[in-house]
Amino acid sequence: MLDFAGKRWWYLAPSIAIFIVAAVILAIPPHLEAGIEFTSGSSFTLAFEQEVKQEDLRGAMADLGHGEARIQGAGTNEFLIHTSVLEGAPSLGSAEGPVQSGEIDQIQASLGEKFGPVTRKDFSTVSSTISTEIARNATFAVIAASLAILVYISLAFRHLHKPWLFGTAAVIALLHDAVVILGLFSLLGKWFGTQVDTGFITALLTVIGFSVHDTIVVFDRIREKVTHDPFIPFTEAVNASLTETLARSINTSFVVVLTVVAMLLIGGVTIRNFLLVLLIGIVSGTYSSIGIASQFVVAWENDDMGKFFRRLTGRKEEPGAELEPA
Repeated sequence: MLDFAGKRWWYLAPSIAIFIVAAVILAIPPHLEAGIEFTSGSSFTLAFEQEVKQEDLRGAMADLGHGEARIQGAGTNEFLIHTSVLEGAPSLGSAEGPVQSGEIDQIQASLGEKFGPVTRKDFSTVSSTISTEIARNATFAVIAASLAILVYISLAFRHLHKPWLFGTAAVIALLHDAVVILGLFSLLGKWFGTQVDTGFITALLTVIGFSVHDTIVVFDRIREKVTHDPFIPFTEAVNASLTETLARSINTSFVVVLTVVAMLLIGGVTIRNFLLVLLIGIVSGTYSSIGIASQFVVAWENDDMGKFFRRLTGRKEEPGAELEPA
């Protein structure tokens, strides 16, 4: 049986370091490169028949009065372009008459004159009111999911000593995963202009569910051990539970990672952020369920932080103090 609990700080210390680094990166402006769903604007994809460099296209957009345009490669001679809200954007039209020409048509025509034939594959515009509502709802969804998980796990493990501790540990583990993802996307946004969109939020909620599911499997095994033998040392129950579930967790995550990597290689640009969040989150979530959630519970039960601060302040341990069984 592997001694996970005895070496808990081997797992917790790197996690804390990664969490702090991700939080610092996220705190450095610009924090996240938001897509048009969270900042009003227009988005469209252009496909050129001839080779076009991204720098040349950015310069051409600046000449057209859109120096704020964010341009991402979306394939061979294809580019995903985000701009401020374009005036006179075309409506869906009707059978009674032609679709009214808008600013996007002027941009397309000008780029066609400079770079050759160009095809617009899609076009969408989000107003400031809608973007604010989406951002608010996305934030609420993440917070509500976290609180629901805390309440559910606390109720599910209510027969154990300190059931709230298991719920708190699960939320801390998913918070670790979320901050790692946000920190990495903040870094990618600063370097490559990678944007956060509604697909990102969907993937983040999926990762939260995956991480908590893995954590509950371990916690449930701990509950079985403690219920079957109330006098078993808590660290021993944790070690046995993690040893029994380790292969299952790694194998399940490995299969999912292979699938996500395959989709990243063959999928389109529209789902790239979604898949990237899944890839990072599944790897982080698998680790956090093993190396963070359970280890946090053990560290709390053993009063590791209290002992650490008592050593710093020179206070002595109280004699005869015993841990309560989990």
